[in-house]
Formats: sequence, structure tokens, C-alpha cells
Amino acid sequence: MATVGDDPSISGTDSSVPEIDEERIAAVTALESEFGELITHFRRTIMANATRLSPGMLPGAYKTFTTIVRYGSSTASTLAEVLQMDKGQLSRTIRELEDLGLIQRVPDPADRRSVVISPTEEGLARLAAARRPQEGAVLRALGPWPVEDIRSLTDLLHRLTSTAREL
Repeated sequence: MATVGDDPSISGTDSSVPEIDEERIAAVTALESEFGELITHFRRTIMANATRLSPGMLPGAYKTFTTIVRYGSSTASTLAEVLQMDKGQLSRTIRELEDLGLIQRVPDPADRRSVVISPTEEGLARLAAARRPQEGAVLRALGPWPVEDIRSLTDLLHRLTSTAREL
């Protein structure tokens, strides 16, 4: 039976990786657990927002719509890449969002074979209304925290996500 030190993929033999010991494993396990709780909370929030935006809307459609809003306008190819979504599934989702009046498709002026997808004014208004119930929730949750702790958390999360992208 191999131990942590026997596995070169996690043994810390790379000089840039700290030695992995039981204390580090326990700390990372606890962190993963907290991230799991946070992700569960965010999933509930996304489901509630999706339902407020349009009863019965699935979280994937909500994510697609909020990505379109974040980008302002985009092509289906760009959205498929960003969302790592099958083009057929994305096409059905875009059709659903268009039928709901949340987005519009117009010919791409740079390439008439393509379309640009953008949120409608109605879609933006409905999204703002859907998000309103928890606006400021993070601000309230972090209210008692010193500003320096918030900045430190932000920096640490940025380091983690930057490293995770490289894996």
C-alpha cells in the first residue's frame, strides 16, 4: 500500500511544491469542505434567481443568460467556448432565452454568417429584479470583517484560481 510520500504526483518532490504532510492534507480537506458548503449555497441562490427570472428555468439557462449579460454581446461560438457547452445544447438554450424575451439575436456586422447575441432591456430588468432579494448578501456577510481581511481573502482566492487554471 502506497503512502502519501510514495506517490511522486503528490509527494512534493518538485522543489516549488511544499512537502505534503498530514497537517497540510487535513487543512486542504477542511478547505475543500468549506468550498463545498459555499458552492451549495451559491447553487441554491442560482436556482432561486433562475426561478424568479422565469419559473421553471434551469440553472444552465440562467448561467448562459448571465454570461451573455456579463459579455454584453457575444457569438454562439464564443459562448460555447466560455461555458464549455455543447453547441446543440447551447442552441436550444439560446432559443429558450429568446422565446422568453431575455435575449435577441442580430446578424454579426463583421460576419453575416454569424449572429450576435445580446440581452434585451426586458431581460436586463428581469435579471435585476431576480437578483434584488439577495443584493448585498456578501456585503452583509462580510460586514463585521476588517477590510484588510476581505482584501487578503480576495488575494488568496485569486492565487488559488490562477493556480487552478494552470492545472
